[in-house]
Amino acid sequence: MTTVAGADAVGVAHTRIEGRDKVTGAARYAAEIPFAELVHGWLVLSTVTRGRVRTIGDEAVLGMPGVLAVLHHGNAPRVRDDVVGALGRPDPIIEVFQHDRVPHAGWPVALVVAETSEQAREAADALVVEYDREPHDIAFRADHDGARPVQDDEVAKGDLEAQLAASEAVVDATYTTPEQHHSAMEPHAVTVCWDGGRLEVFDSNQGSKWIADDLAHLFSLDPSAVHVRSEHVGGAFGSKGLRSHHVAAVMAATELHRPVRISLTRRQVFAITGYRSPTTQRVRLGADAGGRLRAFGHDNLNLTSTLREFVEGSAGFGRTMYASDAHHSVNRVLPLDVPTPTWMRAPGEAPGSFAVESALDELAEKLGIDPIELRVRNEPAVGPVSGLPFSSRNLLGCFEEGARRFGWAGRDPRPRVRREGRWLIGTGVAAASFQAGAAPTTASATAETDGTFTVKVTAADVGTGARTALTLIAAEALEVAPDRVRVRIADSDFGHAWVAGGSMGTRSWGWAVSVAARQLRERLALFGSDLPKDGVTATADTADLIAALAQKERHAFGAQFAEAAVDVTTGEVRVRRMLGVFAAGRIINPLTARSQLVGGMTWGLSMALHEEAVRDDAFGEHIGADFAGYHFAANADVGEIEADWIDDPDPDDPVGIKGIGEIGIVGAAAAIASAVWHATGVRHRELPIRPDRVLLAEAARTDA
Repeated sequence: MTTVAGADAVGVAHTRIEGRDKVTGAARYAAEIPFAELVHGWLVLSTVTRGRVRTIGDEAVLGMPGVLAVLHHGNAPRVRDDVVGALGRPDPIIEVFQHDRVPHAGWPVALVVAETSEQAREAADALVVEYDREPHDIAFRADHDGARPVQDDEVAKGDLEAQLAASEAVVDATYTTPEQHHSAMEPHAVTVCWDGGRLEVFDSNQGSKWIADDLAHLFSLDPSAVHVRSEHVGGAFGSKGLRSHHVAAVMAATELHRPVRISLTRRQVFAITGYRSPTTQRVRLGADAGGRLRAFGHDNLNLTSTLREFVEGSAGFGRTMYASDAHHSVNRVLPLDVPTPTWMRAPGEAPGSFAVESALDELAEKLGIDPIELRVRNEPAVGPVSGLPFSSRNLLGCFEEGARRFGWAGRDPRPRVRREGRWLIGTGVAAASFQAGAAPTTASATAETDGTFTVKVTAADVGTGARTALTLIAAEALEVAPDRVRVRIADSDFGHAWVAGGSMGTRSWGWAVSVAARQLRERLALFGSDLPKDGVTATADTADLIAALAQKERHAFGAQFAEAAVDVTTGEVRVRRMLGVFAAGRIINPLTARSQLVGGMTWGLSMALHEEAVRDDAFGEHIGADFAGYHFAANADVGEIEADWIDDPDPDDPVGIKGIGEIGIVGAAAAIASAVWHATGVRHRELPIRPDRVLLAEAARTDA
């Protein structure tokens, strides 16, 4: 890394510290770390959607070459069923092999352990499991009588119905999004050693301390007896928490007293590591003739499993976005015989923004008001529902800068008027927002006798560049060049830390690192040049600092712009260019920050046009649970994408961070959908906007 003065470290573009190791293969991921006497486990998943396991033919496969054990509900170690971790109660799927019930397709029913991965897979394929089937229900419908409101997740202000009745213009529309999957480049994998009464776990996760604490509780171990490391992670997006393969690997390692590795296949990842629930969202907006919102209504429904209630809180998006006289928003869930959904990049905000921002565009059309101007006229001075002040809010600055750079002023607002050969061209815009939270974290900083500094924090770099950002934050606080700082992460022995999630990772870790580094600098002033042989260390715990934060609405904001070209004879949609301008706090490393924002916008494009997981109603399983059947944007699908930001440091954060990991996807699909409307004159309220849907919409428009 180039030597830069500490004061100039933050805000200067730096390549990733581990970048060379990753591209040369020197970086070892969870499934690549060598171990002596390593054995391999292979999960066997249920082939029925609901029922009970009648028999497991383990005796037949125990005689196969290399097979060492077959674990199932009849012989597996017992685990506790009362785990409540950092993010609440985990999915009960982690209580693996504890009973004979099958609550959904893909439920783990056995683990085959063998000397090689090939032997384990062959034996797993040969294992005969017989079931007593029961009727199942996986039908996600808005009119399903099993749907229920989420407790304490309904917000009401004013009389919505009265304000709708008094409005000059009303939009009442339903928007749907499908089941979507994380699709990280690195599938889930874990290697577990049981050595001298201590678990050594090498894993791909979003928080090593989180995993360590949950495993300790699950197996009734002292927390000090579980050590989890996860130095390199090839993507996560919300899916890499504690899962059934962790628990199964620990069971096998403690039974066999040999290192056990489980690597999931892509189809297994689809089945048992979570996903974004489909949603059905009704949005009702009412405005006066000048475009001022009188009514804002948002009713969101997502599915969940019968095991655990998971809420895709899409109705929360509008609660911080626009002022209105009356507001009613509610999240509802529908329990079905499906795996439990989980967090997925911008949970709630990604699908919620599609519905709300699409409805705003429809309202702008009805009123004859420019879509940006409509948002300007409904900009709130304080939180529209909470009444709390914003820590900072520069959404309008994002729209102003984005409109200038995108060329919005020259846009003809009429749909279906711009054509280039066989292509109809349209442009769209949407707002973006994501919460800016922080969570208690510990960190330490050590001044070494050779003039370097070591920082330890249980952060997780899931591909975001967090390791590099934390190095820059430490260098700034220590007032030294970044190449004098070594940041060690992803080791549960380093203490409590927030996970890589909720766009809170770097903010939470960076806060603790900056405090520890500043305290170290103060301590060093007492020592002069004579340091003890073990160096000088300062530690920090931000629990009290974060608890003292004033109550404010804390969010990052952004404006998304898109230009789409549509061929109505083939149904093809091409997004030619996208621009996102964000007010997302102080940017630590412009190089990796831009990569994160562009990545999120690319995901938004993929969400708008491609991604859709489908389950077979009769069998409850996915159709095409692989990268051939589940489509997302590839290189040829992605045109020009530009991401930038305006100055917007958080005044209450010592580093000024707000978080950027998720806001890039928010609003992107809505901007593209509005661009498709502007191109064709047809609204698409159902994602993805597939070619067949474009063709059907064109046929309906022609018939009308």
